Amino acid sequence: MSTGNNDRMELAALESRVDDLIKTVESLASENEALRSQQATLTAERATLIEKTEQARSRVEAMIARLKAMETRS
Repeated sequence: MSTGNNDRMELAALESRVDDLIKTVESLASENEALRSQQATLTAERATLIEKTEQARSRVEAMIARLKAMETRS
């Protein structure tokens, strides 16, 4: 009878461990989804910042060209 009791205790411990592993997998899946969403947001922000930087550089280069043109006219 002690063997049956031992088996039940081992089975209960195994079930508990499996439940813990399921919770861990669900938690990691949720965290992974949040990180993917954050990555997508940051990637979009980066693209926007790169575009703004390019626009600013173009404007600065145009200003420099105009200043040089004004300098040569003087």
